[in-house]
Amino acid sequence: MTLYYEQHGQGPDVVLVHGWAQHGGIWTDVARALSADCRVTVPDLPGHGRSRDFLPREFTAEALAEEVRRVLPGPATWVGWSLGGFVALAAAQRDPQAVAKLVLVGATPKYVQSTDWPHAMPLTVLEQFALNLEQDYVATLDRFLSLQLAAGEDRAVLRRLRDELFRHGEPPAAALYQGLQLLKQEDRRAALPGIAAPTLVVHGERDRIVPVGAARFLAAQLPRAQLDLVPGAGHAPFLSHTSHFLERLKDFMHG
Repeated sequence: MTLYYEQHGQGPDVVLVHGWAQHGGIWTDVARALSADCRVTVPDLPGHGRSRDFLPREFTAEALAEEVRRVLPGPATWVGWSLGGFVALAAAQRDPQAVAKLVLVGATPKYVQSTDWPHAMPLTVLEQFALNLEQDYVATLDRFLSLQLAAGEDRAVLRRLRDELFRHGEPPAAALYQGLQLLKQEDRRAALPGIAAPTLVVHGERDRIVPVGAARFLAAQLPRAQLDLVPGAGHAPFLSHTSHFLERLKDFMHG
């Protein structure tokens, strides 16, 4: 079994990396728009979507980044959303020649609060979420999707998230649990100053999963970063504010 991916268009390479429990189909509109003048690679991460039966020996950000890198023709702009941001950061740190530019969407270097990191959820929330998955799998995932929407945001975004989540069957529980463990354990703050790739940090100002302070920290610590805060957006600004996202992304990639 190998990683499932789709590739469209011709031109500079860009790879779109989805978040936890989702799959590459969540990028459909963005991929279609970019493929007019780019070669766009859209993978389903191991254990997700059409890669549901493929799991690496280790479910780490580095292992996931390596599987994505294997299907790329060469250096690319890596666009990582949420968990995909961990994967993109791991690629930029471990294999900088593969990352021409870096775009972090709804991303954070650390998902769990600590005494020196307030820009995250308490560990107890993530642990309760894992417990709820065991008791009511579908309802728990549905609540997670609801959190991705900002108050007052278009409900069509939530419908799209729900439609994509189960399009290729239920995400395997083993992959979801391993993904949660990754989110609990990762802390990439110390690595940020050593990442030289030009970076665009795109973040919804009303993100309820990753507080906006995490985006400001990323932009401050990455040496060549710029920050774009999207007014009124939640955790998925590429869905809720697609035109804005594409305009900023294209300017960044071709600028």
